[in-house]
Amino acid sequence: MSGHSKWAQIKRTKGVLDQKRGLLFSKLSKKISIAVKEGGGSNDPNVNYKLKAAIDYAKDQGMPNDNIERAIKNTANAGEIKEAIYEGYGPFGTAFLVETATDNSNRTYNNIRKIFSDHGGNIGSQGSVSWQFQTKGQILVERDREDLSEIELEAIDAGADDVRESKEGLEVYTPPNDLDKIKKALAAAGAKIARSDIIKESSQGTDLAEDQKPKVDALFAALENDEDVIAVHTSANL
Repeated sequence: MSGHSKWAQIKRTKGVLDQKRGLLFSKLSKKISIAVKEGGGSNDPNVNYKLKAAIDYAKDQGMPNDNIERAIKNTANAGEIKEAIYEGYGPFGTAFLVETATDNSNRTYNNIRKIFSDHGGNIGSQGSVSWQFQTKGQILVERDREDLSEIELEAIDAGADDVRESKEGLEVYTPPNDLDKIKKALAAAGAKIARSDIIKESSQGTDLAEDQKPKVDALFAALENDEDVIAVHTSANL
C-alpha cells in the first residue's frame, strides 16, 4: 500500500522559500541528532545506517555539508532533544504517524493535537495506529527514460523488497539497513535518484475521492510545517 504522494512532497521541499530554509535545516539537524542517538551514539554513517539515511536526506534537501557536520558534532550537546511519536486520525478515516524531536514534549503534544483538531482530525492514544506502519527504506528513482525495466531488475537483484512503477518513476522499498547498499547499486546502474530515506509505510492504504484529497493534504502539510516535526506518515493514498 502506498501513502501520501512522495513525488508531491519532493516538489514542496524543493520549492521551500529562502526564509523557511532556516527552519528546514533546524528540523534536519534534529533528525540527524535523533539518528545518532538511536544508533547507540555512533556518529559514523558507515556503521549507523539511520544516520547515513538522515545525512543523505539532508543533502537531498540542499543542506550544506558544513551544517550537516555541525549537526553531527553538536549531537552531544543536544541532550534535551528527545524523540516523541504521536498517532492520530485525519479526515475520511486516514491514519497518521508523526515523528517529532523536541525539548518540550508538552508544547509539542499541544501543538500536534491542535493541528489535528483544526483540520478535522484528532490525536490518538499510543498504539492506536502505529500497528499498521512498518519501517522501510525508500528510494525514489526519477523517470529519465521511457523504459525503467533495467533499473527495476537491478533493484531486485540488489535485494529490494518491492519496486513500484508510476508515471514519475520507480518507488524502491528496501530493508532499512540495506538502503545505502541498494541505493549505490542503482546509482551505479545509471538511475537518477530523487530521494532516499527511512520511512514508515501503512499496510492499510486509504483510497480517497479527488474532492477529499485537499483536506487530508492540508493536514499533512500543517503537521510537516510544525517546528518540532521531523517526519509525517499517513495511510492516505493522495
